[in-house]
Amino acid sequence: QVQLVESGGGLVQVGNSLRLSCIASGGAVDNYRMAWFRQAPGKEREFVAAIEWAITLTYYEDSVKGRFTISRNNAKNSVTLQMNSLKPEDTALYYCGATRQYGDLKIVSKFNNWGQGTQVTVSS
Repeated sequence: QVQLVESGGGLVQVGNSLRLSCIASGGAVDNYRMAWFRQAPGKEREFVAAIEWAITLTYYEDSVKGRFTISRNNAKNSVTLQMNSLKPEDTALYYCGATRQYGDLKIVSKFNNWGQGTQVTVSS
């Protein structure tokens, strides 16, 4: 099982940027389909962005398209989420996930490897 550790969260004002990182150990990130999900208080975990294994095909939730960018750095065995033009509704605990299952990457149950999460808070 790959182990995942997220970092980079924090408190920012509306319109600012954050860069989240997910460092993997026990497995190479290019052997996994990687994704970011988020969970706000009282809500279910929801899909944010994903990247396919070994290629750079990416997917985004509609509300973050054009603002967020997911990328993979194989040399650092990591995945990052660059978040620009942040909004208060982006406030959540952000999780990195890894899977080797086929199918829809927007489904939480497809992922069996998760980090502990990193908190992002956007103030207005």
